[in-house]
Amino acid sequence: MRPLNKFEQSNLKTLTENSVSVTLMEPTETGLKKSIMDATGPVRNYLKSNSIHDYSTQKQGPTGKVQLDSILYQDFKTINSVASLYRPQTKTGDPRIWFTKLSKIVNSNEILAIIWSDEHLHIINITSTDVKVLLYSLIANPIKDLIEAINSSVNSVADELLGLLKGIAKDGPIQSMLDADTSVGRTLETALGIPINSSKKPDYKGIELKSFRTKRANRKTLFAQVPNWSLSKFKSSSEILDEFGYQRDADFKLYCTVSAIGLNSQGLSLKVNTDINHLIETSSKQTVGDFAVWTLEKLHKRLLEKHKETFWVAADSSIINGKNHFLYKEVVHTKKPIVSQFDLLLEQGIITLDHLIKREPAGSAKEKGPLFKLRSSGLNLLFPPSKKYKLT
Repeated sequence: MRPLNKFEQSNLKTLTENSVSVTLMEPTETGLKKSIMDATGPVRNYLKSNSIHDYSTQKQGPTGKVQLDSILYQDFKTINSVASLYRPQTKTGDPRIWFTKLSKIVNSNEILAIIWSDEHLHIINITSTDVKVLLYSLIANPIKDLIEAINSSVNSVADELLGLLKGIAKDGPIQSMLDADTSVGRTLETALGIPINSSKKPDYKGIELKSFRTKRANRKTLFAQVPNWSLSKFKSSSEILDEFGYQRDADFKLYCTVSAIGLNSQGLSLKVNTDINHLIETSSKQTVGDFAVWTLEKLHKRLLEKHKETFWVAADSSIINGKNHFLYKEVVHTKKPIVSQFDLLLEQGIITLDHLIKREPAGSAKEKGPLFKLRSSGLNLLFPPSKKYKLT
């Protein structure tokens, strides 16, 4: 797809700022004449990630064709359409997509925004349509209605969760469930009725919950992600532990923070190679050198999956009758991290990596991470302007 011009960028920004998730397409002259378009990687990923359609499992030929109700937008009117998603019988069956009546709203090499909402695909020409003007118009129009409906739906979950948190805070300090660093989060999730599990998905109806103690200058955990072992010199956490672990009381473990701005006490550091889009963990030992690799693409994907929308909940910790208690006091509400900033913050040591590896009695290695963490001061560097709410 060609680069977006300033007008198209402005339209995309307006949609993003209003919580509208989109994918983009650029119909060619040939595609419009033949009523066929390639379903590009971003389009396929959008359809799959929103549980709309998965081309990888679709059969080739007419019997495998899938059709979806669609709506085309023309400023103050709409046109009903049908999207056809299919893989031709010929060759490898490259994924295709087409919308009936599409030529009524687009010329070749103009950019279409495709939006999934209310069981329909909605198609807006962001080359010729001024989305911002229509959104803030005093005159009712279908694009304004669509954006406001999506925004309202997204905000309703956040409002619901905020109300629950205020109710918990109103009841005063809650006794901690356990004596551990993770207790502040576990206690809140239990109070909200969220079952404890190891899922990588957000905690509450698509919103991730991250709790922390206000009196600690905590780094904030973004997500956990093991290296790409096929690209790495070491092939497991056990090998990393064998090479760099240490004995501490009864445990043989490797608990350490690794940064791109210097060596830690184990001689470990990170480096970002944007030429090949890899994050590399390296050792000062000449016999080891580079030993673990993450693709930046995978790290970006994990960031977007985990923090599409997040409540960062601050809590005061106190001792009552000899037991630790938490009073949840404040929420910072963030949306849509700026992926391009992630690599820069790694290079600047604002995002770091924590190893939490320990030898199990049976001899295997248990890895709780690696955890990618963000300095508290870096929140506004990774996320667009956020909202802050008082709970008490």
